[in-house]
Amino acid sequence: MTEWFDGPLAAFDTETTGVDVEEDRIVSAAVVVQDSPGGRPRIRRWLVNPGVPVPPGAVEVHGLTEDHLQRNGRWPAPVMEEIARALAEQCAAARPLVVMNAPFDLTLLDRELRRHRASSLSRYLDRSPLCVLDPRVLDKHLDRYRKGRRTLTDLCAHYEVVLDGAHDAAADALAALEVVRAVGRRYNARLERLSPAELHTLQAVWHAAQARGLQAWFARSGTPEAVDPAWPLRPDLPAAA
Repeated sequence: MTEWFDGPLAAFDTETTGVDVEEDRIVSAAVVVQDSPGGRPRIRRWLVNPGVPVPPGAVEVHGLTEDHLQRNGRWPAPVMEEIARALAEQCAAARPLVVMNAPFDLTLLDRELRRHRASSLSRYLDRSPLCVLDPRVLDKHLDRYRKGRRTLTDLCAHYEVVLDGAHDAAADALAALEVVRAVGRRYNARLERLSPAELHTLQAVWHAAQARGLQAWFARSGTPEAVDPAWPLRPDLPAAA
């Protein structure tokens, strides 16, 4: 029987105007599908004119200037619809969806759908719910005492995955997918033949524990930043009074 990490996987990634999921916007996105390890990936890309300024710091990360996006990007409303439907198609096909730091990309997409489509990500996934594999959560749970950062670049170096063109949505999505395959192979015995659906449920628990640990560390170091324990999608903010 083929293990899940040797079977079909899909991956999703975005590039954005910043790191605030409530306020920042998607400027590019990609969905990558790979049927088996080493197989040729099928890639779908989107370029978005966000309709807001793109800060220089964001441009330094992904190289997508405001002028380039205005000239070549599409308006957000139809793009967000297409991305949500593409993710729904992967869920309907029972392909686990790899998303590095899932609460960021999936929450940002949800907020964009609310902003431009008066909808939500859950509405597109009502028939086939998400089954997410987050390499950051998996790696941090399975190798919790390893020192150092756990960015995608760090994980690729640790698991010997080639990352060509970091901060390109398609390149990052494919690299995250390969990292998840590598994690599955390395820790197969410890994962005890858990299915992707079972891992999805467990990752919510693991991420919450990881968030509590990080929050405690912030408290000890005097950092006021709050860590959201929700995974793979953050809940709506309460309406303003």
